[in-house]
Amino acid sequence: MLRKKTNGVARRPQGASILRDTAHKSVDRRTFLKGSGVAAGGLAAISAMGGSVTQAKAQAGAGAVKNVKTVCTHCSVGCTVVAEVSNGVWVGQEPGWDSPFNLGAHCAKGAAVREHAHGERRLKYPMKKEGGEWKKISWEQAINEIGDQMMQIREESGPDSVYWLGSAKHNNEQAYLFRKFAAYWGTNNVDHQARICHSTTVAGVANTWGYGAMTNSYNDIHNSRAIFIIGGNPAEAHPVSLLHVLRAKEQNNAPLIVCDPRFTRTAAHADEYVRFRPGSDVALIWGILWHIFDNGWEDKEFIRTRVWGMDQIKEEVARWTPDEVERVTGTPGSQLKRVARTLANNRPGTVIWCMGGTQHTNGNNNTRAYCVLQLALGNMGTTGGGTNIFRGHDNVQGATDLGVLSHTLPGYYGLSAGAWGHWSRVWGEELDWLKGQFAKTTGADGKEKNLMNLTGIPVSRWIDGVLEDPANTDQPAEVRAMVLWGHAPNSQTRMTEMKTAMEKLDTLVVIDPFPTVSAVLHDRTDGVYLLPATTQFETYGSVTASNRSIQWRDQVIEPLFESKTDHEIIGLFAKKFGFHDRIFRNIALEDDGITPNIEDTTREFNRGMWTVGYTGQSPERIKLHMANQHTFDRTTLQANGGPADGDYYGMPWPCWGTADMKHPGTPNLYDMSKPVAEGGLSFRARFGVERDGQNLLAEGVSNPGAEIQDGYPEFTMQMLMDLGWDGDLTDDERAAIDAVAGPKTNWKTDLSGGIQRVAIKHGCSPFGNAKARAVVWTFPDPVPLHREPLYTNRRDLVADYPTYEDRKFYRLPTLYASIQKQDFSRDYPIILTSGRLVEYEGGGDETRSNPWLAELQQDMFVEINPRDANNIGIRDGAQVWVEGPEGGKVKVMAMVTERVGEGVAFMPFHFGGHYQGEDQRSKYPKGADPYVLGESTNTAQTYGYDSVTQMQETKATLCKISAA
Repeated sequence: MLRKKTNGVARRPQGASILRDTAHKSVDRRTFLKGSGVAAGGLAAISAMGGSVTQAKAQAGAGAVKNVKTVCTHCSVGCTVVAEVSNGVWVGQEPGWDSPFNLGAHCAKGAAVREHAHGERRLKYPMKKEGGEWKKISWEQAINEIGDQMMQIREESGPDSVYWLGSAKHNNEQAYLFRKFAAYWGTNNVDHQARICHSTTVAGVANTWGYGAMTNSYNDIHNSRAIFIIGGNPAEAHPVSLLHVLRAKEQNNAPLIVCDPRFTRTAAHADEYVRFRPGSDVALIWGILWHIFDNGWEDKEFIRTRVWGMDQIKEEVARWTPDEVERVTGTPGSQLKRVARTLANNRPGTVIWCMGGTQHTNGNNNTRAYCVLQLALGNMGTTGGGTNIFRGHDNVQGATDLGVLSHTLPGYYGLSAGAWGHWSRVWGEELDWLKGQFAKTTGADGKEKNLMNLTGIPVSRWIDGVLEDPANTDQPAEVRAMVLWGHAPNSQTRMTEMKTAMEKLDTLVVIDPFPTVSAVLHDRTDGVYLLPATTQFETYGSVTASNRSIQWRDQVIEPLFESKTDHEIIGLFAKKFGFHDRIFRNIALEDDGITPNIEDTTREFNRGMWTVGYTGQSPERIKLHMANQHTFDRTTLQANGGPADGDYYGMPWPCWGTADMKHPGTPNLYDMSKPVAEGGLSFRARFGVERDGQNLLAEGVSNPGAEIQDGYPEFTMQMLMDLGWDGDLTDDERAAIDAVAGPKTNWKTDLSGGIQRVAIKHGCSPFGNAKARAVVWTFPDPVPLHREPLYTNRRDLVADYPTYEDRKFYRLPTLYASIQKQDFSRDYPIILTSGRLVEYEGGGDETRSNPWLAELQQDMFVEINPRDANNIGIRDGAQVWVEGPEGGKVKVMAMVTERVGEGVAFMPFHFGGHYQGEDQRSKYPKGADPYVLGESTNTAQTYGYDSVTQMQETKATLCKISAA
């Protein structure tokens, strides 16, 4: 929220303020900090958020200050934090000047991370709610009580009646163990935040060219000649990333184009700001492509050699004339022609998107349309180009890669029999024992199926897993126990129904450093447990940045209060459930005999993650990079001399083969200008070799040094034999391949890495050399189509661009047309969208509990266009009700601004602790309530899920606004 402040006093503090004794007064910095229990001397540690962090100095008589490198726990840029520790106390911090990612910079959140570890608002010991009161209990009592209840539920209703909701805040090792733990419990009802932030990216992008991740890097943007941002606001959501964007803008005179329904802080930097109607991304992109095709500006040779299906795209784009695009998006055709010309004249250009493009019922269409734009321009597989997808949380990329998802095992192997066979070999587990852990169900064909091979319920729909009649679902019984392990429930839509679901559960368990909104949303008096997990600064392990680079966090301090690390808690539950010896059979344990060793866990997933190349980044190599950050180039990310000479920083995956191969990592995906052994790559041959008689493999192009200078399929042992390359395998590699499937063993299932090593020795990509596919024939819309939102304000467009028919997938019935056919636009005339603020992150529990950040933004608000405000009769700063068509409503402050267009309202999604006008502060455990509370926009947000991934719709629903 952009607010001018005078003399440090925030304008219009909220009626129910941070400090009860100053509830109706302005709160200046000193009063705020004093009342919050923060020592005045703390002001020496951090100056105003716009300034720098001062270096800590040990007090007289204190021990020497030790510097510990860690990584910021907020967004996905991966900024290094140098923690200054004295006698076990974290006393100060500096940004990592050697880090090629943040280059000595921090945003407000990064500059305040020390307070997360020392925060007085944290959970301090295990608690349970009993008779309406929070009571302290021991860890032993908590594990025993929760474990006994879950085992009883398992006995009565099956393992799928317990839902294990993981976290993008876990490090890679914890995320991997979490997914493995769910497998050993016997359920695919496991998921995490990626479902509701970038699942449509992963699905859409992976099904276009092979991998569903950022193709280049923040640093590679330095080489871009044009920058196209759609549905993203990095100035607030990823502030340090803007340093890289602005470097290209200044250094290359690269035009910055920002497409967004709202004039954001990022848009303020743009050379061209394009406002469009929320939910019309596909129409906007096709409108740009219309001009590119009409003028012959596409890269015809790139399309011929490396793209399949562009002719079908052209047929659809031809329908999107400038007049039709303006009718649907509201954007003038003349402006889009200017954008198209700018992109055509300034290549290579990069496309950047965030959740503004993903959180839609047709989000997979949006992400694929963005990819098609880059394919048409020939901007893929080149430095300065690519799709730079900015992930949200610090390890949401890693947690996704490690499989904390309801539809796959680690490494995107899926849930097929072959996938389970692969991971059972990695784990040294009996496959039949694993099968026996899962329940069975009867399919529509009358045949019995093991639920281990069926997708679980996604986190976006867990409330329906509780509330839906099991007769309508594809699992034996409803969800009866919910474990929210590092998750903010207020980041999800339909919170009125979520409240009902929480109250229906037998048991609700929250494992988190903070109580979260899960502690207060419901009106339960019993059956709720709060278990204090450590922050990531009290443990150690690897974490994957948005660009696929893997970094290592060292432990800054020992666990505070009675908190435990997430992997120790996994060990405790595994012991309680009786499979501790099995799940950790190949992982060393710490001295307590319970906690798995982090480095050994890294080595285990190194042995199994061949698909995405998480195999070459051993703990030793990752730590070597962190210790020698200064040797890596700030643009190319390649080490120039030093012990990691030639490596790319963090060995961005895929880092092929074993660590002994010393593959440098892949800085830019699909780059054919480099040999594969040096970080080059082709498009993945993931979709076969032929479609409708047309070749799906690359035409006459390959990486330098490849012995196959044309397209080729993915490598198998049989292919090595046919090429005569199998003689390059060692005896041990050959034996390992024979133990899997002999000649049928492929590059993904060979546990020796031999197939990958030999393919790369001959200059080839292990996964083949194919064309990207602009048309995904396995999706509901093979060619991306514009479809009107379920809650649309444009009833005149529904007949031309209808949504999908209702259908069942991910175990649950999912509504589309039955909602859209109802007209809500007369009573709810304003489009409601949501997004981030620079001060807070995610559901906001950590950041609103941080006094340095809480001071900066004390009010939840709604942005309203002046014309709408005048028509409604409300003034800037007034309290208003924002109500959605499903009945949820929030009471917030009005911010009257031109930032949003007429007919559009915006709310941030970081607030919680108020519910439909009720202040819930008294429901928190004593001393664990965040300094700042507010309504959650998701109380007013509505039903709507992507047709492929069940991503929630948060960017294009309807509301009505009235004076409170």
